[in-house]
Amino acid sequence: MKRREFITLLGGAAVAWPLAARAQQPAMPVVGFLDFGSAGERAQQVAAFRKGLAEAGYQEGQNLSVEFRWAEGQYARFPDLAADLARRGVSVIAVPGSGTGALAAKAATTTIPIGVTRDPVKEGLVASLNRPGGNATGVNFFTAELVAKRMQFLREVVPTANRIALLVNPTDAENYQSTLRELEAAAGQQQILVREVATGREIDEALASIAREKADALFVAPGSFFNTRRVQLAVLAARHALPASYAARAYPEAGGLMSYGTDILDAFRQVGVYTGRVLKGAKPGDLPVLQSTKFELVVNLNTARALGLAIPPSLPALADEAIE
Repeated sequence: MKRREFITLLGGAAVAWPLAARAQQPAMPVVGFLDFGSAGERAQQVAAFRKGLAEAGYQEGQNLSVEFRWAEGQYARFPDLAADLARRGVSVIAVPGSGTGALAAKAATTTIPIGVTRDPVKEGLVASLNRPGGNATGVNFFTAELVAKRMQFLREVVPTANRIALLVNPTDAENYQSTLRELEAAAGQQQILVREVATGREIDEALASIAREKADALFVAPGSFFNTRRVQLAVLAARHALPASYAARAYPEAGGLMSYGTDILDAFRQVGVYTGRVLKGAKPGDLPVLQSTKFELVVNLNTARALGLAIPPSLPALADEAIE
């Protein structure tokens, strides 16, 4: 072999070896995170999701990367965002906060595992809780099941309430119908005034109308749309002197009167844990849908005093948190 040929071959081997070594390194898995809100307002939920991933052995930036997609309060954006994640070939699509988003993800792919919350059976995401089948599993995030309990707590605070205004979002069909059905069943002789809102301006107009009609209390349906408008709702309820019941602790933390619902941060953590299990090879169809077991009653005592309400001593005693 000529000296020049020997040097060329040796140089080629020296370049090819590290390339081959790199090719043998396992690719870092990518998780798609699809959510109704925005990065700024969902910081606590993202932190809870990352905590669940860490419990499963995954740290973002070390052995995992996350592609975030935010609908910025617009349900109509979910299909495009889900399709984008599917095209990118992420390992898992996690949809911890919206049934509508989970349905969009399932429509976008039949092969990429999907982690969800809320009631995946009713929404057609899984075949059953014990044996989901297909490519989706997650956490049964109770909402409608807690409506009667929310009504009970509201009665304790406003025992004379006869006219209850229900705020619902017509674009969130599942929460709309289930909340209305359960509230009517729990209301008994109380009158339910249904008001549909899908924008911030419509919330302004609806609460002004509810106040003119002299409703005794306000009941806000669960859902991501209302959660993103929680400060607006709390301010308007106070302005119109409306005692209000909400589905999550974020509302009384923003100045709303009271909430009862699933511990949302724990549900996001659980989705993170399940995402990690899928990344390790578990099949979503074999992972039973988890049932939320942590529920929170939160009362804002400052708001109660501002509304002139006498909170029964039993309620703060039962509450997970009484905000002063």
